[in-house]
Amino acid sequence: MHGVDERGHDRATAVAVIPARGGSQGIPAKNLREVGGTPLIVRAIEAAAASARIQKVVVSTDDEQIAAVARAAGADVIERPDELATHEATSESALLHALAQLDARGAAAEITVFIQATSPFIDPVDIDEAIARVASNTNDVVFSAVPNHSFLWRPDEIDPGNMVGVNHRRLTRQRRQDRPVEYRETGAFYVLRTRGFLEAKHRFFGRVGVHLIAEQNALEIDTLDDLRAARAIVDARSVDGGRVAQTTSASSDSVAIRAENSATAEQAARTASESAMSDLTNVDAVVTDFDGVHTDDTAIVGADGEELVRVSRRDGAGIARLRAAGIGVLILSAEKHPVVAARARKLDVDVRQGIDDKGAALSAWAQATGIRLDRIAYLGNDLGDVSALTIVGWPVAVADAAPEVRAAARRVLTRRGGDGAVRELADAVLSARSTARPSTNAHTEGALS
Repeated sequence: MHGVDERGHDRATAVAVIPARGGSQGIPAKNLREVGGTPLIVRAIEAAAASARIQKVVVSTDDEQIAAVARAAGADVIERPDELATHEATSESALLHALAQLDARGAAAEITVFIQATSPFIDPVDIDEAIARVASNTNDVVFSAVPNHSFLWRPDEIDPGNMVGVNHRRLTRQRRQDRPVEYRETGAFYVLRTRGFLEAKHRFFGRVGVHLIAEQNALEIDTLDDLRAARAIVDARSVDGGRVAQTTSASSDSVAIRAENSATAEQAARTASESAMSDLTNVDAVVTDFDGVHTDDTAIVGADGEELVRVSRRDGAGIARLRAAGIGVLILSAEKHPVVAARARKLDVDVRQGIDDKGAALSAWAQATGIRLDRIAYLGNDLGDVSALTIVGWPVAVADAAPEVRAAARRVLTRRGGDGAVRELADAVLSARSTARPSTNAHTEGALS
């Protein structure tokens, strides 16, 4: 035992480590996507910092933008080597590297709290209760989970067309209360005895315990649908006054849904993230739709059927500045029309027309030019742009974009299509280029892991 502090807590030291690499297979730049106006990485830092038992919050990342946002939110940053930031690298490898760095700095802790930024609703009280169980030697590992009552199935190994029960017998349909209790990992946090983890080199070792959290807080973001669901939850809680209260015993299947951080803490985190991110659209290429981006998505039709569109000279000047800075520019248009080709010639930029699948076309262009997808900003306005928005590092929407496009965007501009939106994005990119270090622009298939 380590004695107790003035709050009555065991004095075992605890450090939170949040691995957050720049690449993501499901959602590019996922850790910087916002929920409730706050980037996911900041929400994780905020939850850890609000814990009464965690003395230090560390973010392990290979990404300059994540590092800047993390520092602005008050976390220490450990630069992760590239070989530990691929989609094949395990979370354990990042943890081991971070702990070695902390040990070298004389900041090793007895307890490591592994937190994942993809869980946006982590309650610091849950973290504290899990830490207490490790500190008191009740468990060596405690992970967050929710009760699972699902009937799971898998294909038969001999006949894949035939389904067999995993946690039940298909010929005996048991009632929920008659089945053995099961728990599903939420992935939000794992509290580990540091010495045991360093020996096992795996998150599960020794005596493993589970800490039940509220089902409403158990969402893990892996897809755009998950991200939309998280944003909807925040919106619903805002309508309800931002608080959901429910008390219950620790042995119950339901767990208390506690208040999120105070409005003051939320505003502080939001201010820090906005100041760090406002000028960090740091990319190597800008790709745009045409109709609804360079234009206001309307056309004037003459008596002979000829179509005329209105464009912004400010947008043209923005494109010229991008080209002068060596930033690649491409126009992707679903329509095949002489006006699109004429505008591209005027701007002296590459153009692809008559494109049904913009995601596929953009991937092919990126590979041909050697520009990584996570180093591209795509500016769109309508449903045809979603396939491209979901594969780039900086999906951007014009102010009057369709709801689906705004939901997929990492940044929504203040200007509407045809009214300076391209110039607004160009200015943000050039501002980032002037403050950030040049990137290593080698195309790799594994960049979006």
